[in-house]
Amino acid sequence: MNYKIKAVTTNPIRLVSQKVRDFGELVKFKLSLTVVYSAVMAYLIAASGSIDWVAVGILALGGFCVAGAANALNQVLERDFDKLMKRTAERPLAAGRMTVSEAVLAAGLLSIFGLMLLAMFNPWASFFGVMALLSYAFLYTPMKRISPAAIAIGAFPGALPMLIGCVAFQGELTSLALTLFLLQFFWQFPHFGAISWLGFEDYQKAGFKFVASKNGERDRTIGLQGVFYALCLLPTGLVPYFTGTTGVGSAVAVSIFALAYAWFGWNLYRKDDRKSAMQLMFSSFFYLPLALTVLWLDKI
Repeated sequence: MNYKIKAVTTNPIRLVSQKVRDFGELVKFKLSLTVVYSAVMAYLIAASGSIDWVAVGILALGGFCVAGAANALNQVLERDFDKLMKRTAERPLAAGRMTVSEAVLAAGLLSIFGLMLLAMFNPWASFFGVMALLSYAFLYTPMKRISPAAIAIGAFPGALPMLIGCVAFQGELTSLALTLFLLQFFWQFPHFGAISWLGFEDYQKAGFKFVASKNGERDRTIGLQGVFYALCLLPTGLVPYFTGTTGVGSAVAVSIFALAYAWFGWNLYRKDDRKSAMQLMFSSFFYLPLALTVLWLDKI
């Protein structure tokens, strides 16, 4: 009897490409870039005189590494729950393409390298980097399965890039640093409210309690909560003007952005449908970049 042996061939280029994609998913590449953007913009807003672009590059790389490490640890801790959700089932750990030890090693190396880069600025920058990493991975991540308070807890590490960017230049906590921190802190509530509305069923399957629910239904006040926090951005966005950091142009602009953001929250509250939740989510993508950009441009 003749047996034909089928040769199994693997394309090394495809293997490397898959590994790179898996690493990008592990560190949540796009999400980590938003962290970098926040930290860099805060640095630029805080900066006076000529900009040291080498320092900006170091800040960007350090922030990316710390954010990537936090995201990797998040996926290590949630790998079994990620399997239950459609949008996360293909993540490298959930799908079995990466081992836990590989992910933990990557997180460890990224955190060490990232914190070393932040420490090149001053102890404050490194300290807030540590706080962001630990609170995201070990407070926010487990809280997601316990209470909707996870959004408030997660907003703390989510806003720390602003503090990191400011103290990297200023070397101390200032009113500007705290203002930018609060700007990103309040911004997150409508943003994650919209995301939790859209992913409610998926989160329910995995046991995540992002949104308060009654009889398996979404809390209808998600949009109203978004209105409240968006309106909190109004006085917060005016602080740089009243402290003399920026001018009247940015004060008017950020006020308009906050009111528009609040309107989309109100629209979700009124209609309570997928389209309105999508509109609120996409408006959140525009608010923060626009607000930070006008604050920076007005200052320079």
